[in-house]
Amino acid sequence: MNCDNYLRPVVITALNTGMRKSEIFNLTWDRVDLKNRIILLDKTKNGERREIPINDTLLNTLSCIVRNIKTDYVFYNPETLKPFYDFKKSWQKALKKSHILDFRFHDLRHTFASSLIMKGVDLTTLKELLGHKDVKMTLRYAHLAKGHIREAVKVLDKNYHNFIIDDENEILSNS
Repeated sequence: MNCDNYLRPVVITALNTGMRKSEIFNLTWDRVDLKNRIILLDKTKNGERREIPINDTLLNTLSCIVRNIKTDYVFYNPETLKPFYDFKKSWQKALKKSHILDFRFHDLRHTFASSLIMKGVDLTTLKELLGHKDVKMTLRYAHLAKGHIREAVKVLDKNYHNFIIDDENEILSNS
């Protein structure tokens, strides 16, 4: 990952939780329960509490962050001890190093959602993880890669095993 050291755990958190940038920036250690592997968000965009599970990748990342007793924030500016407001220069530098064009931090949320959909996670579960009240909003985040869409129709091959093609290329039913 071509991120500066302080940016890397922020990006890993976004990719493994689907959290909004403001939720990540304002995350405090009292909201992170490494033992039970959850992040509890009280103040979300839709006003409802949300529990976010912590997977192995995120657990390893968060466990490596050295806590500073002078601040409650997980991700903070070491000069001010306040949460990050933004990190445009570091973000742009990481994108340039990675040869990525036209990609915003919020796109990590879309990446999280699309990755889960492509791995077979249902929309209702994704809706809960993203903290949406309505599945219609979740659909906006659940973009699929074109290769995944092509692969999706291959599941139909398994459904049509009851058909055979005879010598004259006619499809006949086994029934």
